[in-house]
Amino acid sequence: MGEKPFALLLVDDSRSTAAKLIRALGSEQYAPRIVPPDPQQVPRLASEVDLVLLCLEPAADEALTLLRRLMDVEGPGRGAPVLVVAPAEARALRLAALRLGVEVVSEPWDDDELRARMQRCFSAHELLETLAAQVSELQKLSVMDGLTLLHNHRYFQERLREEFRVAQRYDDALSLILVDLDHFKEINDRYGHPAGDDVLRQVARLLLQTMRETDIVARYGGEEFAVLLPRTPLPGAITVAERIWKELGTLPVGPDGSLRVTASLGVSGFPHRSVLSPEQLLLTADEALYRAKREGRNRIGLHSPLPLLSGTQRS
Repeated sequence: MGEKPFALLLVDDSRSTAAKLIRALGSEQYAPRIVPPDPQQVPRLASEVDLVLLCLEPAADEALTLLRRLMDVEGPGRGAPVLVVAPAEARALRLAALRLGVEVVSEPWDDDELRARMQRCFSAHELLETLAAQVSELQKLSVMDGLTLLHNHRYFQERLREEFRVAQRYDDALSLILVDLDHFKEINDRYGHPAGDDVLRQVARLLLQTMRETDIVARYGGEEFAVLLPRTPLPGAITVAERIWKELGTLPVGPDGSLRVTASLGVSGFPHRSVLSPEQLLLTADEALYRAKREGRNRIGLHSPLPLLSGTQRS
């Protein structure tokens, strides 16, 4: 069974050049479709094919505009490489196409050159797709914690500043919860670091399952996690913190599920008279966290003078 033929989109107003191209290429390796240079239709169809052959005439200003749309990295046809076919005498047109970064074939063309330039289009496009995938993966890794697959400290700091600006601008609420696992060093010392890593991964999964899609969950460092809650006032953040605290207390962790962990949490929110910057939001949440630890751990500490909700302390 042969390979699937390359899908070609031949854009030609007169269709005469496109017909010559089809005869030159044959139908075994390529599946061509001829369409007029419609600025609405072509970009949409271009995303569905392997290559666009754009036949340009010397006075085809509209076709050149269409080419610019196809080469626009933000346009809908950005996925398909483009090969321009232009008359030999249309030097200015061919130069304009070359400056836009596309392959150009002069008409009349040599069949071997035509196929070679098409292959260059395919190869260049494949390379660009590979590079784009690698860049995307690197960008993803640059903001992700490799162990827990949560966002990392760097990403959290960026989003903290961004969300704080948004909250200030629109006079909206923003809350932050810091979660620190109690006596985590004892798990590493007694059961080994692989067991500790497994605990961190399971806690990370629990946090992700507990949060909304709009919330930002990050590994802040070591056994500490950060949960940023946009458009959430302090009472709502307290409810979320209680839910995290309770569910962590009953979460079976470790390789065989026999371990239990507790956590100390610190909660702070904006707007507040002492929270005027993202750094102060983080500082007040951190102070609330350490207050919870000083008072015996396994509890929620608040930056606000509001009383704790019932049941937020467990012996």
